[in-house]
Parts: sequence; C-alpha cells; structure tokens
Amino acid sequence: MRGTPYPTLGELLRRARATVAARPGALRLRAVGTSRAGRPLWLLSAGHGPRHILTVAGAHANEPVGGVTSLSLAERFAREPALLQESGCTWNFLLCLDPDGASLAGRWLTGRPGEGLSGEGRTAEGRAAEGRAAEGRAAEGRAAEASPTLRGYYRRFYRPAFAAQPEFPPVASDPRPVMPESEALVRLIDELRPVVQFSLHGVEVGGSFLQLTRAVPGAAAAYRRIAADLGIPLEHRPFDGMGWLAESPGVLVLPDSSPTEERDPSGFTSQATWLYAMRHGTVSAVVEAPFWSVTGVSDPRPVAEPRREVAEASEILLGRAKQLEAVVGELGPRAPETPEEIAHFTAARELMDIGPGVVDTWNSAELATTVGNAVSLGVAARRIPLRAAAMMRQALGGAPALDTLVEAWARELASTFDARWVPVADQTELQIRTMLALARALV
Repeated sequence: MRGTPYPTLGELLRRARATVAARPGALRLRAVGTSRAGRPLWLLSAGHGPRHILTVAGAHANEPVGGVTSLSLAERFAREPALLQESGCTWNFLLCLDPDGASLAGRWLTGRPGEGLSGEGRTAEGRAAEGRAAEGRAAEGRAAEASPTLRGYYRRFYRPAFAAQPEFPPVASDPRPVMPESEALVRLIDELRPVVQFSLHGVEVGGSFLQLTRAVPGAAAAYRRIAADLGIPLEHRPFDGMGWLAESPGVLVLPDSSPTEERDPSGFTSQATWLYAMRHGTVSAVVEAPFWSVTGVSDPRPVAEPRREVAEASEILLGRAKQLEAVVGELGPRAPETPEEIAHFTAARELMDIGPGVVDTWNSAELATTVGNAVSLGVAARRIPLRAAAMMRQALGGAPALDTLVEAWARELASTFDARWVPVADQTELQIRTMLALARALV
C-alpha cells in the first residue's frame, strides 16, 4: 500500500475501473450524480438480482476506510458470484459520497493536494495497468503497511462543517439549498428501494460500534463475535446516537419514538439520509471502524462518580477551546484567502464554538457510568479541540504556534489512551463481515 494506509480517490477509481474491465458483466460502474465542484459520484454494482442492497462510503471526508471496504467486497463478489446469487440481490456501492471533501482530506494520504475522483486524462490501458498494480499492492497485506501516526493524521486533517456534510441534508424549513450530493443519494435510495442500506464510517480513536434503525435478530451477537475475532474493541456506550437504545455493548438501535430530525451542537438541524430510507422499509446500518483502537472503551466496570468524570472531560474540552482561541488571537488578524483555507477555517470555527453546547448535552445525559464510557468521553473531549486546531493551522498558513499545539495534543491523545493503529485489512474485514452477516439476516 505504498507505505500509506489507504488509496487516494483517484487510485480507488482506477482500481474499480480495472476490476470492471477484467470481469465484464460481473461488475458495472456508472455515475449517479455530481458533487458541488463537478466531480462524478460513482456507483459500483455487483449481481443482477431484483432486490437491492446499498453501501454508502465516504460520507465523511476524513474517513476513507469505506471506499476500500466497498471495493474489496465488490471484488470478492466478482471472484465468487455465488455469494450474491444465493441472495437474489444486486449489491450497489457508492464509492464516495463527498469527493470534494475527500480531495482535501486526502492530503493526509499523499502529502500533496488530494486527487479528485474523476480519473480523466488516462487511457483505458493505463487505468487497467494501474488497477492491477493497486491490486498487487493490496495483496501484500498488513505486513507492508506502515503504521501512521496521529500527529501525521491531524497535520493534514479536514472534516467539513456539519452543514456541508452530504449525508445530513437540511430540513425542509432550512433556507439553505440541499447539496447535489445529498440529492443524488436520495434519488438513488428512491430508485433502488434497498432492503438494507449500509453507511460505512471510521473513528479516529476509540472502538467500533454499530447503529441500526431497526433491531435485527442475531445482529448484536454476530457483531460482537466479528469484533472479537479481529481483536477490535467495542465502544461500551458510544456517544453517537445518545438518544438511541443500547441493545448491547457497541450496538445501538433507533427507538420507535425517535424523531426523524437530528440537531447538531452547532445548531444545524438535518434529516440523515439513513433515516430517509426508512420510508421504503429499508433497514439502515451505520458501521464504524476505528483507525486507532483504545482497549479501555470496552471496559464495563461501573464508575464510582460519573458526574466527576463528566466534569473533568468538560473542563478539558472547554479549557482547550479557550487555549486555542488565545493562540489564534495572538497570531493577529489574518483572513483565510483560498477556497481550501476558507473551508478549513469554517469547520474549525464551528468546532471552537460548540463546546458549551456539547457540555450541556453531556450534563443532561447519563454518561460516564462505566469505565469504558468515561474513556470514550475523555477521547471526545480531546478530539474536538484537536480537530479544530488542526484545521485552523491549515486555514492560517501553518502557523508554528498552531503546529506546536497540534503536535502536543496529538501526542497526548495517543499516549493517554495507548492508541494502537488497526491495520486497514482488519478495518475493512470488520465492515465486510458485518455487512454480510446483516445481509444474510435481512435478505
């Protein structure tokens, strides 16, 4: 894998095209829309059954694992068509929902400006050769994979502001226009009416967890076995979906009475596209895989004083936000100029301002009742200001003071929780096995 953990967007598409060309009829590739910047949204389909399964990758720009998982499973279907034939399904993979965001976040992978998911300007022979080379690199497996560092990851970190994340279109009453990526995904859901929709995500630091819009018999037990086989810890009680029911450690189920809207601490209210699909009877499953795992998040032991844990985490979050604000103030007035700098600045500014709202949410919920939950809270308290500092650093031209802050906070996050890199082969296998187990249960 060239010493980097994931392929770039361009490499991902070239590998997909090469696989389609090598196995005509087994796989199909088509564009189902375009991004705000005009990049195609590519759908890779396997099988010819009348029922459909949809996998959405790249919903968050900083989480490239879903694209690798999607391509790996599609290639497996091409080699072993019986896997799909017995289900009578067509399996569809949206390779990247946010190619514009991923092109910025992809700088972490290459050390240079990220590639767009277009693949234009190359001959078919060249694309096929590059695809074969990519397959060969992937076959080298985890032995050839360099373990990246959190410092390197955050130095080029990018994740759009919440309102610019296409998996979360605004509610109808919001005057902001719906992004074309969101519209393309909604059209695709209406076209396919999938039995199950998978949304593949990655967690920077922590454990794995699964969110289901409806309880699936046997899913929790199967998921626990898969994670245990791979040695990946489960978040004992994830913070994502705090209003969801914890069916078991690491597995959350949407309550029947849950509202169809979600409100972010930034104030943005949206309807997640994986909730939109429920109108077709679709079960949506959000599968999170950690990049760096923390064993402590799975510790079920009770905490003696939960409120103290929440107070300590709140102090870290608010204190670091204040520290970052001071560093930015000392740099003097400097407005971001390029579109990339503005995107980083907007996202960083949002994270710098949400601290009080996050703390209010933490105080209103029953959190930190177990050691694992307290560890997850401690990670989140450090991750939010670190993300903000990382993006502000890039928005303001890589100021040395911000560089020092990012490096110190990234090192402290890794050492405090003994964060260990999870090989990409294990990240993708977690998601592949989970999808196959849920598909068998539902189809």
